[in-house]
Amino acid sequence: MEYLAYTPQEGRLQTLTAELTAENTTWFKDNGKTGDVASISDVDGGLLIRTLDYHYPLWMDGLSRKDIGHSRRKARELHRQETK
Repeated sequence: MEYLAYTPQEGRLQTLTAELTAENTTWFKDNGKTGDVASISDVDGGLLIRTLDYHYPLWMDGLSRKDIGHSRRKARELHRQETK
């Protein structure tokens, strides 16, 4: 599947092709509020952070789920920091 994601390192949208599976994605089950982090995925050598809203997912080059400890809190901090 193709995803259009914002890449803050380049300051633009980029098309990523990825299949989100149990092996490369952590889904967070207790989603409830708009803007919450819904999932984090290892895609093309970076971290794809998807939120529960109409914004584009965020793709952080050179990061992985392991780098942030599979943490929703750290993903939320990254997302807020990069989308200010």
